[in-house]
Amino acid sequence: MSRLLSFPWTFVEKDLESNKSSELISDILKQTCLHSLCRKFPPSAKYRKLFLSQLIKRQEAAGCDPLDELYDALAEVVGAEDTSECYKSYLLPGGDSVSLRESVALISDGTTGLVTWEAALFLTEWALEHRQAFSGRTVLELGSGVGLTGITICRTCSPKRFVFSDCHPRVLQTLEDNVRLNAVTQREPPPVTVQELDWSTATEEQVARIEADTVIAADVVYDPEVAESLVKLLNTILSCSSPDIYICSTVRNPETYSGFKTQLQKAGISHRVMTGAVSHVFPYSRGSAIEMIQLYRGL
Repeated sequence: MSRLLSFPWTFVEKDLESNKSSELISDILKQTCLHSLCRKFPPSAKYRKLFLSQLIKRQEAAGCDPLDELYDALAEVVGAEDTSECYKSYLLPGGDSVSLRESVALISDGTTGLVTWEAALFLTEWALEHRQAFSGRTVLELGSGVGLTGITICRTCSPKRFVFSDCHPRVLQTLEDNVRLNAVTQREPPPVTVQELDWSTATEEQVARIEADTVIAADVVYDPEVAESLVKLLNTILSCSSPDIYICSTVRNPETYSGFKTQLQKAGISHRVMTGAVSHVFPYSRGSAIEMIQLYRGL
């Protein structure tokens, strides 16, 4: 619920206190729950219920006149069923947006790949500021998950070709649905494909066929066994060609992350940490350490 916490509630309270008018609440409603994007791709019923309840709480505390449309919106969402999936919409600079079908639970069907994690948000923000890293290039994304980073790159960075990849059956199905949902496959260019790619069994021939110029991945270093498979795949990729490789990670377990870097070194793969802040495009918690590295074959 980080988006709910990041909402400027203090500003809302001060405006209501000084004006004693529900006009601001009406404007907020039109830009959120009653917005066409929200109506077409509704967030979870629980989230909308909490958000509307917070609006009502602040309106009543300020002594403003009741707003019928606010209570109507709450009545609508109270009657909505809680589901295992919902939509999340991410607003991009320039007015475009990406809407994704995601799991309500962080872990679903034995995978964490059905939600968008912080490192994917950071990598997407980085891509928006470094479009030249993708423009006119064939891009391979490892562990694409529900697809935010890749879809955004296809929308804004003009790649020559984009290959989404993952290995969990349900993640792949959701990924395909989200690519279709955002009409990425209908945009020319780039040609877009969604591929199953098992890091532990991927062959050099399979990787070479992709002919990637740029390889990206986000939030894929969370388990020692997964990291081992990832290093094996990265070694295979670098044996075929010399693409630019960017890995973005939320460092939840320093020991696991350090172990990943040690495995890279043993495989003859060097890295450099990408420094510099990125513009904040999306609302998410930035309390965790996020590191982005570029990989290359060591000398």
